[in-house]
Amino acid sequence: MSRRKPARITSPKVDKAAIQQQVSAAAEALQAGDGARARDLVRPIAQMHADHAQLWMLLAEACRVAGDMMGLEAAADHLIAREPRAIRAWGWKGDARRAAGDKRAAASWYRDGLRQAAGFDNLPDALMQEVERQKQALAQLEQAFDESLHAGLSARGIGSISPAFTESLKLLAGKAQIQLQRPSAYYFPGLPQRAFYERSEFAWVAGVEGAAAAIRDELHAALAMGDIFTPYLQAASDRPTHDFHGMAGNADWSALHLTDNGQPIAELAARFPATLAAMDALPLCRISSRAPVIMFSRLAPGAQIPAHHGMINGRLICHLPLIVPGDGALRVGNQTREWRFGELLIFDDSIEHAAWNHAPSERIVLIFDIWHPALSAAERGAIAALFDVIDNG
Repeated sequence: MSRRKPARITSPKVDKAAIQQQVSAAAEALQAGDGARARDLVRPIAQMHADHAQLWMLLAEACRVAGDMMGLEAAADHLIAREPRAIRAWGWKGDARRAAGDKRAAASWYRDGLRQAAGFDNLPDALMQEVERQKQALAQLEQAFDESLHAGLSARGIGSISPAFTESLKLLAGKAQIQLQRPSAYYFPGLPQRAFYERSEFAWVAGVEGAAAAIRDELHAALAMGDIFTPYLQAASDRPTHDFHGMAGNADWSALHLTDNGQPIAELAARFPATLAAMDALPLCRISSRAPVIMFSRLAPGAQIPAHHGMINGRLICHLPLIVPGDGALRVGNQTREWRFGELLIFDDSIEHAAWNHAPSERIVLIFDIWHPALSAAERGAIAALFDVIDNG
């Protein structure tokens, strides 16, 4: 233990020399590992100087060394009330609650102490060690809570009820954050906050999945004639350019658009008849000159798309996997699903999502957007009209 510099007492109403001598004696006792003597020496002086943080820090440390957890908690409470940015005090409060067997309260004190520490820049090494200690203590408590929770549920016959319930446990344990719709352009209130929608919920899915092999054949034929993909994010002369984590102009994430301004591109329509025919019976999202979007999306080997939000929550995005080399997945909110050839993934892209391809070869999916099924026909028409006004005046 490093030698502590005695706290200086400046009150003119007391015998400063005698008190300073007593504080020095307390510091020496603490240095020698005699926490009980240090506590008994400094406690009456600290009680006389309620706002003297150094004295209360010395008292708290003396109580800790003495194993006096009640005294430690009282000193920590005093410090937190008067010096809420005293990082050690939050850890001491957590230690006291943990010693008392109140693990959930202890975790809350460690957690709030770490939030206080996050507000500081360039903490000294000693405080960085204290922050790390609190992190480890919190991690141990969270792990114990998680194990106890699952054991209790198992004893009550509760297992994996649903993906939503499993996610709720992660949220409860602090292992995940609540993920909600945050569209960048237009938000329609009241729509369900769901990351993924199941294939079984849509009658048209079987027809699209049944055409997967024919769509893949058209894609292979097009690829055999040369690389016709272009970077998904490209600069527009009439809009500011945003780099988006190095993806602007980056061919690692590229696309082949079959539509432009919501209409099929004639040159490509002749090359992808089965692909476009599979779209005919779908509730495609038709919004002014913006949608539907029908395109092939390619991720290069080792590429990843950073987390982001889509523009409009009134639609769902559909992935039809066509070339799936292996190790890759799509994360939407707190849920992650792998691509499998011919099996649609349907998700709300206004919820934070990201994708990656860790396989040694490229991944290609067909992407198209459909109206959100919770919107009425009148609401779909109103949204389309709204964007027609925005885009065309």
